[in-house]
Amino acid sequence: MGSAPSAEFVTVLADQHVKEGQDVILRCEANTEEVTAKWEKNGWSLEYVMDKHIRRKSGKTFSLTIKSVAKEDEGKYTINLRNDAGSASCSAMVTVELNEWRTVHWKQDPLIRTLNNFDISNSKVGELRFLLHGPIGAGKSSIINTIKTIFEGHQFINCLAAADADASGISFSKKYQRFSVGSSPFTFYDVMGLENDEISTHRPRGVHSDDIINALKGHIPNDYEFIPERPIFKDNKYYISHPTLNDKIHCLVSVIAADKISLMDNNVIQKMKAIRAEASKLGIPQLVFMTRVDKVCKMTQKDLTKLYKSKKIKEKMEECSTRLGVPMNCIFPLKNYHEETERSENLNCLMLEAFRQAVYSANDYVKNVSHEKKHVE
Repeated sequence: MGSAPSAEFVTVLADQHVKEGQDVILRCEANTEEVTAKWEKNGWSLEYVMDKHIRRKSGKTFSLTIKSVAKEDEGKYTINLRNDAGSASCSAMVTVELNEWRTVHWKQDPLIRTLNNFDISNSKVGELRFLLHGPIGAGKSSIINTIKTIFEGHQFINCLAAADADASGISFSKKYQRFSVGSSPFTFYDVMGLENDEISTHRPRGVHSDDIINALKGHIPNDYEFIPERPIFKDNKYYISHPTLNDKIHCLVSVIAADKISLMDNNVIQKMKAIRAEASKLGIPQLVFMTRVDKVCKMTQKDLTKLYKSKKIKEKMEECSTRLGVPMNCIFPLKNYHEETERSENLNCLMLEAFRQAVYSANDYVKNVSHEKKHVE
């Protein structure tokens, strides 16, 4: 009798997409029965759990059944075949679709109507003001472009946002810029991106944290040009000494890219925390818009309606919550228009859900300020 042929695959493992609680079977076929098989998960030997993992060999066919899949079962599974003549391996990705843990209304028209017809609860406030801040390349300007696209009914493209998105290391937003949203009573303010300070000289780069705090308090006028080394002071001719509620920011939105959270430098994180702490002292509500969700989850990339069924998205939100100290219910994962030329209702709905919460939060703030003033009087 001749020796067995070197281990090879006739059919390989296939990627599997399975709902939480269902069973999944990974199956492949070898060219010979005379092989041994070893299973791995994420590069490590698979730890078999009784009544959870079932290994089978039937002739040349090998299979692994995972019973009642949970989010912990998601990962890359590999089978290694080996005999005296050689070895071979193949892998497959098991993606677990979680039970939906946050709901979204996937019809944009009611959301747009609600926001277009919104009445501010303080008659002395002409518009609700939102300040976007975050590291370079997070997508601040692209959020503004996306919201303007939704409300103005056509693709709104700001070339500076496109440059900002490439994370080139240079902030293209140099000024404190105001952007209106169609005919709605909402205004966004964009600022220079936050950056790491130069290590050797400790020279500040990007927008200075004090400038963002001054913007929150209403001391900075529209079109003011930031100077990283010199935050605005009271003796500056542009400094607004006695700001009214109409000059102040009513909601602070931190913008973080989902695919860059793990890579963010602690120096930038500390700057964001310091800004958030000051906003908390001022009573200003704060939300996080987590962009680029399609870059961290293939399931979401293919279908945005599965966003809140994604294990990867939930993990990124948890990481964002831990690093910034923000509650999970204040974090909104979303996607901006970037490569698309056609509008997407699902993309719009995610943005509108996040923006609606920002509007409600800002409105509560100006309403509370009004009540506090009446109490004082």
